[in-house]
Amino acid sequence: MSEETPKRANPRKVREGLVVSTGMEKTAVVAIVDRVRHRRYNKTVQRTKKLFVHDGENDLNVGDRVRIQETRPLSKKKRWRLVEILERAR
Repeated sequence: MSEETPKRANPRKVREGLVVSTGMEKTAVVAIVDRVRHRRYNKTVQRTKKLFVHDGENDLNVGDRVRIQETRPLSKKKRWRLVEILERAR
């Protein structure tokens, strides 16, 4: 980071996910899959969370793998922004 921007006390979260919807203007819905161990049974369980992501250029397509980063609230449900497109949908 440069000298004029201080390092954040708590860095912003970064996640990878799959684009599941691009029906809105400048917004995409990304599904994040978390693997967690069940507390009692110790079995690995997949938990899916849908996050609303700001896509200013509308260049995402359904099926793209993307990296997103937490940001300030941009709307009622939009708190993430696009960092990079890891893999385009085939």
